[in-house]
Amino acid sequence: MKKLAIGISAIAMAVSGAAFAAHHEGRHGPDADNNGIVTRAESQAHAVTVFARMDANEDGKLDAVDRSARKEQRRTKMFAALDSDKNGQISRDEFMSFERTGKHARRGSHGKGHHMKHARGHHGMMVMAQADTDNDNAVSEAEFTASTAKHFDKMDTDGNGEITREERQAARKAMYEDRRQKMRDRSES
Repeated sequence: MKKLAIGISAIAMAVSGAAFAAHHEGRHGPDADNNGIVTRAESQAHAVTVFARMDANEDGKLDAVDRSARKEQRRTKMFAALDSDKNGQISRDEFMSFERTGKHARRGSHGKGHHMKHARGHHGMMVMAQADTDNDNAVSEAEFTASTAKHFDKMDTDGNGEITREERQAARKAMYEDRRQKMRDRSES
């Protein structure tokens, strides 16, 4: 069995959708009591938790250092998932087995999962840029929670301090339509 010396970066690129799938494993959303309604308090508590998870070096801000650290964590986790015999190398069989049976195979390397990952990543970068209100290329916890509150208020269309499933669905639909329009505008120019 010929071993392939595949670098962590190459694996992450070759198995594009699978690395992102681990991002949501075992994580819960802002609906703490699981009643289908997200209150403002739940949203803010969740924002603090997410901020802490994203602040890899625990310096109280989100910046390029944290993004690099999180990317490296995902790459390390991907390598560990592929290296089933834990010998520090990915064999052709290990790689092909993951291709056939992993989340990557079910979702498709360039199917909807890949495009949704890219859209979420792009949206996340836009949200982070909007949250950086002092333009220092870093987002503090205060900026992050303020941005979350602003987003919450936009989704809370009836202003009652709660976001229902219907309000979330309407917000997703509006965001989707906005993205589609922007894509059409770009293709026409």
